Amino acid sequence: MLFASAAPASVTASVPAADRRLRPLAELPADRLAGLVGVLTDIDDTLTRHSAIEPSAMAALHALAAVGVPVVAITGRPAGWSRQVARDWPLNVMVAENGGVMLRRGDDGAWRCSFTVDKATRLARSARLAACARAILAEVPGATLARDSAGRLTDIAVDHSETSHLDQAGIDRVVALMRRHGLTATVSSIHVNGWIGGHSKWSAAGWAVREGLGLDFVPADWVYLGDSTNDQLMFEHLPLSVAVANIDRFVPQLTVLPGYVTRAERGAGFAELAQALLDARRAAGPR
Repeated sequence: MLFASAAPASVTASVPAADRRLRPLAELPADRLAGLVGVLTDIDDTLTRHSAIEPSAMAALHALAAVGVPVVAITGRPAGWSRQVARDWPLNVMVAENGGVMLRRGDDGAWRCSFTVDKATRLARSARLAACARAILAEVPGATLARDSAGRLTDIAVDHSETSHLDQAGIDRVVALMRRHGLTATVSSIHVNGWIGGHSKWSAAGWAVREGLGLDFVPADWVYLGDSTNDQLMFEHLPLSVAVANIDRFVPQLTVLPGYVTRAERGAGFAELAQALLDARRAAGPR
């Protein structure tokens, strides 16, 4: 085994007892994994724990990079945060702010940003986003903006589980206010994100693969890994999707489920998928 990916002792089941439609990753055919081009993945609580990448996930990223399997991270985190944390990660492309900003590593190692819309449009939308944020803080008791808000270029985020707590009623009110202001709203494992425009994690996947990696985007050639309700669009559109074990918290709220679930939570779950993919490719022999 290239890196530790076993489930911690506290993780007792791969499939939540209440929902047997979540199949364990062990049931995913090896030949399906062996034929994949690459991995699309969420970041928070999929690669990380308490906002820091887990060692097993970092080892998995390096192992995938070493054999030429591209990994594209698609996150609700801001461009500023993403640029900082990715400096030491073996990635060449990330999409931040739920599809609003793409970061690409150049030949010189520097990360550069691309946007879905021009600067004038971003400035106009920024005023609307700020007005919505003010309304949320005024109308939802206990609501606070995410601590990474200073690095956001195309969206707003309200913290519900990262450094402060907002109950489900508060989360629902934030989502309703965002939508009343004309924003798209999604709930991740830590934030409620709101933005203006038609971009999404799904549109980000095609954008990143085509323009970031210079490859044709064939959805069946990729697997997506996520952990919460804001990953549903990817679970719906990708023929192959996997969730880390901590998805069980969100299963009652999901209308679209991932195809498979890892035994382990968070970064160890990512490592589990990476190990399965690498084992399958090695067993299949040269491509």
